[in-house]
Amino acid sequence: MNKKVLILSTSPRKNSNSEALAEAFASGANEANNDVEIIRMREKNIRFCLGCFACQKTGKCVIKDDMAAIVPKMEQADVLVFATPIYYYEMSGQMKTLLDRANPLFIADYRFRDVYFLSSAAEAADYVPQRAQSGLEGWIECFEKARFAGTVFGGGVTEAGEIQGSPALDKAYEMGRAV
Repeated sequence: MNKKVLILSTSPRKNSNSEALAEAFASGANEANNDVEIIRMREKNIRFCLGCFACQKTGKCVIKDDMAAIVPKMEQADVLVFATPIYYYEMSGQMKTLLDRANPLFIADYRFRDVYFLSSAAEAADYVPQRAQSGLEGWIECFEKARFAGTVFGGGVTEAGEIQGSPALDKAYEMGRAV
């Protein structure tokens, strides 16, 4: 069965290492005949959540920006994939803002069940993405039909594009193909 896969790349840098992981995942998911879309948050105008909770009554955010088009895509996806660089052992601010602004999904009849996490960092130790992953897992826990489905970490990469040739790209590709 073909799945609708939405990949949210949250790096502020063009040709970033986390975006390379997102593209590898997309290649694998495409090869498995899924419907795949990558949204690059750096190309979007997204403001911070106001914490007004109006979305919990109306299902829509009061802020008029690019999230108005992104939230419905998240709601209709079967699979969500978040890709982020790790900054100071955490997800990018762009990813945190995205998660906060996805609050209208909490009351929606969302389709997504599997949520994946792709990350890259200058430091290569296995523990580096743990806090960021934990933050995403906390978000997933708010959606009782969803589950954390897998992760790929590409460590030891600093400069944009430095991840090329890393085994993490192969892992991301295979994970996407297995969707």
